[in-house]
Amino acid sequence: MAQRKTQTAKYWQELTVQPDDVEYLFKVLLDSAQPHTTEQLALALIQHRLEQEELAMQREIEGGVVYQPQGHYEIGDRLVFPRYQYAGGTVVGQRTGYHPRYGKFSVVQVDFGAPYGVREFAAEFSHTHPLNIGDGRGVTDTEEKASAAELYAHHHSWILPKLFETLRVHSDFAHFQDMWLLKGLLVPITEGHLNIAEAAIDYNGRPLLASALLQDLDLPPTTSPALQEFSLNYALATDERFINVGPRGQVLWYLRRMMPQALEQVPRHLELPDLSFELEQLDDDLRHLLMEIDDEATDYRMLPVPPITSDEVTLVLSWPHRRAGTLPITARTAPFFPQPDAEYVRITFVDRQSGERIPGWVVGKRNYVWGLADWYARHQLVTGAYVTLHRTDSPLTLEISYRPVRPKREWVRSVVVQGGRLTFQNMRLLITCQYDELMIVGEDNPAAVDALWEDARSNKPLLPLLRQIALELIKINPQGTVHAKTLYSAVNVVRRCPPGPIFQELVRNACFVPMGHGYWTYDASKA
Repeated sequence: MAQRKTQTAKYWQELTVQPDDVEYLFKVLLDSAQPHTTEQLALALIQHRLEQEELAMQREIEGGVVYQPQGHYEIGDRLVFPRYQYAGGTVVGQRTGYHPRYGKFSVVQVDFGAPYGVREFAAEFSHTHPLNIGDGRGVTDTEEKASAAELYAHHHSWILPKLFETLRVHSDFAHFQDMWLLKGLLVPITEGHLNIAEAAIDYNGRPLLASALLQDLDLPPTTSPALQEFSLNYALATDERFINVGPRGQVLWYLRRMMPQALEQVPRHLELPDLSFELEQLDDDLRHLLMEIDDEATDYRMLPVPPITSDEVTLVLSWPHRRAGTLPITARTAPFFPQPDAEYVRITFVDRQSGERIPGWVVGKRNYVWGLADWYARHQLVTGAYVTLHRTDSPLTLEISYRPVRPKREWVRSVVVQGGRLTFQNMRLLITCQYDELMIVGEDNPAAVDALWEDARSNKPLLPLLRQIALELIKINPQGTVHAKTLYSAVNVVRRCPPGPIFQELVRNACFVPMGHGYWTYDASKA
């Protein structure tokens, strides 16, 4: 029995890549002698399966007569039924049939064997019928069949992981990123070649393309550039000295020993606690504030954040990112940073005022960008300062600026440590930049404040800290209120916490009383 199973979703969902499939893909790569993507190999596999199925069906049809109601059949004839999944059976009996509208016709009994047994079908039926298709030759061409590309479009999510895993563990296939090649076709890359590549990166002091490194390696000119580049990339990827720091779609090789040591672990001010919140509990005001605050720990997929269409974006510098020398990757800032192909992307910040070039690193898995500590310190930026990113013609280069003002002393909300306890006071501090009045937090003794920092792994409850800070901030405000944004900024002076859990505590606890427009007061009688 033949069956066009490839046209069903179940076939591809239950796909197992067989040894003959691997052998076929081996031949595809061998014949082309060029690297192929996983998608290209998947398309080749699908086409191979379609052709195998077509051949099997043709063999089935050639062994019998294609059933049509108009046909005349004798006992012993073998019939094939395209509309019944190409089942084949033998005519074992005949009788006369009758229909009030169409009159007499023949009925043949066809034995399909176990488990289907004998079934009856009309024959010598000369009236119009959708199964009457001429002489029956080329019947498979009359079916609506999806092409390999169409099947890939519908079922690639099932096919790709299985194909990838099968080839990954096979000893004949070399893999780099989304490209495959037979190991036997690799251009030999020796230890000497790798040492030259290391020296080239070291000498240039920046990440280099494989094509740039190849210029110094003197590989055989008879091999194609694509083959040379894949072979070098494959060799570099298996050597611990090298790391790919290019954006998605581009490979840039750098030396691990040249990477900043600070990237080896997440800065302690950015370590996130295991806190969640329920968006449904927040009112419209708090949801709006949630969108305004650029915090990398907020899942912006659940918020209608409008897309950035401008070539610049301004965000407010938080305490943790100022202390860590980083910027958050959020829904608003993500379009300005390249996505890592691996874990990191090396970028360059350019100070828009001075033209200074500052090496930066996108840490994709943690959603932050590192490298701005000296820039923050040089310009004496406070927590709450406005920082603007500007696109350039290069995706790996960003201009960065702040809003400078003539240095002067201003009364600002400041954190003060007294007796080992966190308090807030209005203090006159030197200000060099414009800032968000709701988010600014000054300081005069960073070391004392850092000594109070709560490790994210301590898992201390948030509510006691939030009460303490709310009371301190309300004391220094003549209106006796505190804004939700201010609470977020102040809590993050001593503990890393996204805005969502802070806002949730405000609405869950009756001691926090909403005053409208994001402002809250505290009622000790309800604590």
